[in-house]
Amino acid sequence: MHTTAILQEVHQLYGVSDRLDTLSEEHPIVSEALLVISGSVRNTATLLEVLVATKMAPFTEFDPAN
Repeated sequence: MHTTAILQEVHQLYGVSDRLDTLSEEHPIVSEALLVISGSVRNTATLLEVLVATKMAPFTEFDPAN
């Protein structure tokens, strides 16, 4: 599995979160709910990013001396 495909999805999830934030400013009636959902989407994107970094990315740059 290519990490780039997952990282592209991560990028799209960050975009969804940003758009939901913008929508929350435009729709005060559902603002709070949109912000909660936006935060969840952003957290999911971050978790996917960490997953790729820790489980899928090669550790060729890791230097135990540092």
